[in-house]
Order: sequence, then structure tokens, then C-alpha cells
Amino acid sequence: MFIIIGIITVFAAVIGGYLMEHGNLHVLFQPAELVIIFGASGGAFLISAPPKFIAGVIKNVIAIIKSSGPGKQYYLDLLSLLYQIFGKIRRDGLFSIEADIENPQESELFKKYAAHILHEPEVINFICDNLKVLITAAIPPHELDSLMDQEIESLHHEGLIPSHIVGRTADGLPGLGIVAAVLGVVLTMGKIDQPPKVLGESIGAALVGTFLGVLMCYGFVGPLSAHLEQKANEDIVALQVIKVALVSFAGGGAPQIAVEFGRRAIPPGEKPDFAELEASIKAKK
Repeated sequence: MFIIIGIITVFAAVIGGYLMEHGNLHVLFQPAELVIIFGASGGAFLISAPPKFIAGVIKNVIAIIKSSGPGKQYYLDLLSLLYQIFGKIRRDGLFSIEADIENPQESELFKKYAAHILHEPEVINFICDNLKVLITAAIPPHELDSLMDQEIESLHHEGLIPSHIVGRTADGLPGLGIVAAVLGVVLTMGKIDQPPKVLGESIGAALVGTFLGVLMCYGFVGPLSAHLEQKANEDIVALQVIKVALVSFAGGGAPQIAVEFGRRAIPPGEKPDFAELEASIKAKK
């Protein structure tokens, strides 16, 4: 929602300021310049990104338009799920969760958190894979910590790639705007024998290319890259919470203590307080 508001604000500020100076909007409409800039930037985007990352960019852009990111309720559900898992292990033994982690989509334990957690495959896989490690190997807590750190680092690196691709595309837009402007000047030189009014209009049309390239870079595509980077950083927080809680539990911590360790890893803006977490756990029992 805020992305749409931001786009409207940029357009309103730029076009509104232009109209305040009695500018002619018709001058800004240059289809040829649009074809050069957007066509070339689209081609550069395809050159710079392997197909799997193009799909990742599209998926992440849709995600940030639809959602404002994980909030307090998301983390409450995540911590409550971990508490339920740890409680079942403590009560019935480590192998009692084997069926749950082999097929989480059909697990009654995981289905309680379908609204926020079950549709997050990266989070579910991270939980299940590391619980499988605990079941199949007597791994010390510090080694489990190191193992999860490596996976988180790898996932974070891949999560940042869409942001880097969009950022490189944004960096190229001013240059492509100059390309469009230079081509416009080349066309203007062919009209050198025309009256000053015709030459002025032609040069003005050429400069629109530079304007569009800079506007798209700093007004739209650059900020979109920054938002994608922020999303990648937010996605990693959930994995850090799981890691902290799981290491605490593997080290002998009680379920309540383990999820409290996880709660402390949540950023202040989304962190539930102790009473909210306790209430959420009781409501899910």
C-alpha cells in the first residue's frame, strides 16, 4: 500500500511542480524516448539476471506490493509453534515429531499456524531440516549453531540478489536516458536548417530522455531496490529467531526459556512482550 502511495507522491510532486511553472505536459510525452529507455533497460535486466533470478525479482516485487512485511502476530505464531514443538519433544521424546516434520503440510501441529507460518516454505524447511538433524545425529549445540549460521548466510546472500539486480538496472537508467537524449540531438542536427522554434522543440524532446532516465532511477527503481533489500533482511530475522530458540532448547533449555531466547532476537518494532507471548501460547494449546 505504501509503495502505491509513494509512486503517486513522486508523480504528483514532479508533474505538479512542472505544471506550477506552466509547463506543457504534451512536451513530456515522447514515445520514442520511452521505447529507448525502457526497452534498453529491460534488455539490460534480462542480460544481467539468470532466468531463476528474474522469477525471484518478480515474486519479491509482488510480495512487497501485497504485504508490509512480518508483524507482531507473525512472530507470535512462530514462537508459539516452536513452543508446541519443543513441548511435544520434552513430553513424548525427540522421535514423536518425526511425522510432523516429514510432512508439515498435513501435520495438525503446523496446521494451527497456517495463516502466517505454513505458507512460508523457507521458514518451514528451516525448522524441519534442523529438527531432522537433531533426530538423526547427536550434534552438540555449538555445532548446530554453526550449521544454521552457514545456512542463514547462504539464504541471505541469495535473498539479496533480486535487490542487487534491480539496483544495477536503476544505476543504468540515467545513462540510458543520456543515450536517448544524444539520439534526440542527432535527429535535431538533421533539422539545423529549420526555424529556431522547431529546433527548440526538438532539443526539448531530446532532453526529456535525460529527465526520464534520472526520474526512473532515483524516483522509482532505486527505491524499489532498497525495499527489496529491506525485505531480504526482514526474511532472515525469522530464521535467526528459530536458530536462537532451537540452540537454546538443544542445550537443555525448557521450552518456555527457549522461546524467550527467540523472542529477544526479534527487532523492537515487531517484538511481542512477555505477556503477549504467554497469552498466545496458552491460546494455541
